[in-house]
Amino acid sequence: MEAINLLKSLIAIPSISREETQAADFLQNHIEALGMETGRKGNNVWCLSPMFSLDKPTILLNSHIDTVKPVRGWMKNPHTPVEVNGKLYGLGSNDAGASVVSLLETFTNLCRTQQAYNLIFLASCEEEVSGKDGIESVLPELPPISFAIVGEPTEMQPAIAEKGLMVLDVTATGKAGHAAREEGENAIYKSLTDIAWFRDYKFDKVSPLLGPVKMSVTQINAGTQHNVIPDRCTFVVDIRSNELYSNEELFAIIKEHISSEAIARSFRLSSSHISEDHPFVKRAVEFGRQPFGSPTLSDQALMRFPSVKMGPGRSSRSHTADEYIMIREIEEAIELYEKLLDKLNI
Repeated sequence: MEAINLLKSLIAIPSISREETQAADFLQNHIEALGMETGRKGNNVWCLSPMFSLDKPTILLNSHIDTVKPVRGWMKNPHTPVEVNGKLYGLGSNDAGASVVSLLETFTNLCRTQQAYNLIFLASCEEEVSGKDGIESVLPELPPISFAIVGEPTEMQPAIAEKGLMVLDVTATGKAGHAAREEGENAIYKSLTDIAWFRDYKFDKVSPLLGPVKMSVTQINAGTQHNVIPDRCTFVVDIRSNELYSNEELFAIIKEHISSEAIARSFRLSSSHISEDHPFVKRAVEFGRQPFGSPTLSDQALMRFPSVKMGPGRSSRSHTADEYIMIREIEEAIELYEKLLDKLNI
């Protein structure tokens, strides 16, 4: 019940991305009340297992305390935890408060045992916006990490691969003119060829876990008024990479095929992959878990060490009205995390 009560307290504290200070303060005080020393950078809070030794490998238990803004359609107050028929409703209950409290409970329980590894529990911020003040800012402050569990709603199935993300701002340039006369170069028409290429092009390498690279034109903007030929058309492309390409490789291929100017907002959100032969993955399979590839982004994209995304809840409930987690899902998650980690050798 301690984990459930902690989750109720966190739900009651609004913690939209970049506004997590109160939630971070509360969680830090809670951990310190358990007798643990904490580290803090911005709104990221972490703690190390007792008798931490650099002679042992280190496992990171990580999830995020930030949430998206409440969507329309909530019938309940998103910041008032309500428990009904085994369901706990509240913003962030499923994504990813249940993982936060389950991993913290796992951390405190395992800290009472002898293990061949160190543990770090990290509650990070800005995950929902891939913010640079989130986990990316904290990892350099931590001891070297050998393996991580990233808590996200996966129904406690291990995501051993995750698609990366690259966003492109693309600009087609033409020449302005009067729409009534045969003059100018229409930038919209010039962009159509490139937009069709993004729609139709298939990258050669297809991942067994993640499938092909996916490109989607998601925004377009052009023109100033109806009677002026637009001299500029901009559009945005959302690109979900698989583990067979780096974002830099994809960008180089794209630039070879389009005539418009493309600028990548970032290359930092990489696809991730861990071998099915990793000891944690093999143990998860022994316990009946099914490894899979995840199309959704998490803080795994910023980790340069082996990691698995795995947590209670369902991804389909995330970012929805009347978001909820099942109480039994948290109980089962704590039990399974401990079974998977106890006496694990990595």
